[in-house]
Order: sequence, then structure tokens, then C-alpha cells
Amino acid sequence: MQIGFIGLGTMGASFASNLQSKGGHKIIVHDISQQAAKMHLDAGATWAETPKALGAQCDVVLTSLPGPPEVRAVATDETDGLLAGMKPGSVFFDLSTNSPTVVREIHSKFAEKGVHMLDAPVSGGPKGAKSGRCAIWVGGDKDVFEANRGPLDTMGDAVRYIGPIGAGSIAKLVHNSAGYAIQCAIGEIFSAGVKAGVDPLSLFEAIRMGARGRTRTFDSLADHYLINDYDPPDFALKLAHKDVSLAAEMARDAGVPARMIELTRAEMTEALNRDWGHRDSRSFMLLQQERAGILIDVDKEKVDAALKSD
Repeated sequence: MQIGFIGLGTMGASFASNLQSKGGHKIIVHDISQQAAKMHLDAGATWAETPKALGAQCDVVLTSLPGPPEVRAVATDETDGLLAGMKPGSVFFDLSTNSPTVVREIHSKFAEKGVHMLDAPVSGGPKGAKSGRCAIWVGGDKDVFEANRGPLDTMGDAVRYIGPIGAGSIAKLVHNSAGYAIQCAIGEIFSAGVKAGVDPLSLFEAIRMGARGRTRTFDSLADHYLINDYDPPDFALKLAHKDVSLAAEMARDAGVPARMIELTRAEMTEALNRDWGHRDSRSFMLLQQERAGILIDVDKEKVDAALKSD
């Protein structure tokens, strides 16, 4: 398997190095700056002048690029892009955080030439890319993924097939945006707690040992939400509404704006107005499912199996 790698930035440089050192692969590399490839070339990699030249020599190509415009240019440029060089039957994994729409567009163009394109965004940050402790979420043809997953397993310790083309990118965007929204909410109410009189370190030490601090961020979705079962409650919505209302009042008394907390209280209030106060505190999340026109209802045994899979 001849592997090509394009995009030797903060993340890509570590991925390419791991392919060489951990995987023992002889790789062909390309970047907008040849200087970025120096350590890989010193370690035995071969330089390609263009994505087209790289693609023509490779069975599997991986890209790690800033975003959709760069991926589209590298992949589909009519003169020097990968598509102009890659052979039918070869495989292209895009590791970039990309748009599902752009991914599907590129996939369609590659499919016309008989080249397999899969989206495979990575979560782990620079430290994870360097250590190999990162998740890689893959969307595309499952059989192609399974037959060519070796390089991905060299780069990450949690490589997972998610679904059809674009599914990996969707998972990455959901993960990242949820994380930043959570940070926004924490930053808001944490600032209120500090202004209300608690030392920042003491507050940090307290909340990280609470129920939420001891739970992996997304594991709580398995309780009630994924399985669409909010009765009986673990903690009643009316009691959660009381807690959030008290937090909003604390922020107000401290003179701290609390938009995220007020929005949460408004969502819970709408759910209370539907007479859901006796249901589990997460039942207010059903409101957004209604707005989206979906119903999430996963078999409990499958959810339990997913929790045990790691």
C-alpha cells in the first residue's frame, strides 16, 4: 500500500510522522510549503510537487487541511488536483473538519472516476495527533473503509465507522459545536459564581467532583434521552427548573448577564407548561426534537452495548 499525505500543519505533521515511525510506511508528501515537510523527508518520505503527482503514485491518500475551500482545491483542481491523478480503485480519506455538503460533492466527483472518497475527521487536538490518542470518525463505503483502515489505526486509537458519506463530518461538527456551547454556558455561570463570592479554584475543585463533573460529557445522553424514556424520573424537571431559576437569580443579584442560563430556564418553563414537571429533568430536550421534526428512540440494549464498546 503506497500512502500519500497532504497537509503537514500542526495536526497533519504528527499524523504523517506516526505513519512513518509507528506504521513503518514509506510515504509521499505534499504541502503548500516544502519546508513543512523537512522532517518527513529527512525520515525517508518522498516529495510530490503537486497533489496530482502525489495521487498518481498512491493507493491511499490522506489530507489534513484547514477547511472546505482548501480541501476542494486540493481534491478537484482540474490541473493539479488529486482527482486529475488518482487511479480508479484508489482511496482518498479527508481528515479535515469539513462541510458535509462539500464532502458529498467531492465524493460524487471522485465516484465518477471510480475513486473512493471517505470523510474521516479527527478529534483529539494537537496533543492527540502527536500521541495517537484521538478519535477518527469515518463516513463512506464501509467495505472500502474496512479494507483500507490500516493507516487510520496507526494515527488514532478510536477509529469508528459512523455511516454513509458525510456522516463523519456531521459527527465532528456535532461534537465540536456542543463542546463550545458547553464551554459558553460554563463560562457564563462560573463567572457569576466567582462574582457572587467564591474563589475560582475552590469553585473549580467543587464542581468537578459533582455529579456532572464525574460523568463523561456525552454519556448522560444514554439515560432517558436516547431511549426516549423519561418516566419515572431520575431527577424531576420541576426540581431542575427550580435549580436553574435559583442560578439565574444568583447571577442577577451579582450583576452578571446570564443569557445561556435564562435560555435554559425558558426551555424548562415551556416544558413545565406542558405538565411535564413530574417527568425526568431531561424531558425538556424533547422540545427541540419537535422543532427538528424528529423523534430519537434507540433500543436500550443497543445503547448499553455502545457504552460498553470502549
